[in-house]
Amino acid sequence: MEPSEVVAQLWGRVQARDWVGVGELLADDFVLEWPHDQVRIRGRANFVDFNRSYPEGWSIEVLRIVAEGSTVVSEVRVPHPTVGPYYALSFYEVDDGRITSGREYWVLEAYEEPGAERARWFEPM
Repeated sequence: MEPSEVVAQLWGRVQARDWVGVGELLADDFVLEWPHDQVRIRGRANFVDFNRSYPEGWSIEVLRIVAEGSTVVSEVRVPHPTVGPYYALSFYEVDDGRITSGREYWVLEAYEEPGAERARWFEPM
C-alpha cells in the first residue's frame, strides 16, 4: 500500500471508530507529537486509547492528502458540536505500510477580527 493510502485509511478508520483497524496501521513504537501543546503520545496503544476515549460528536472531513516518498501530509477538518470545529495539519512518516511517527498541529476554526493595522489586507472567509 502506498504511504498516502495508509494515511487515507487511518482517517477513514478513525471516522468509523474502527480502533482495531487504526492500530493495525501504526507501528508498535508509534510516536505522535503536538508541538503547539508541547506534548507527545508514545505507543500505538496510547494513541488508540486516547482517540477512543475522546468525547463523541466529532467527525472527520479529509480535505487533502499529499505525499512525497515516505512522508505524508494531511489536512482534515474535525467538526464537533461543543468544542470545534478544528483543523488538523498532520505530517506522518510511513514505513512498510505502517505509520511510524506523526507531528500534528491543531487549530480552532474561529473568526478573529484583524487588528486595525492589518485589517486592510484581510476579509472574513
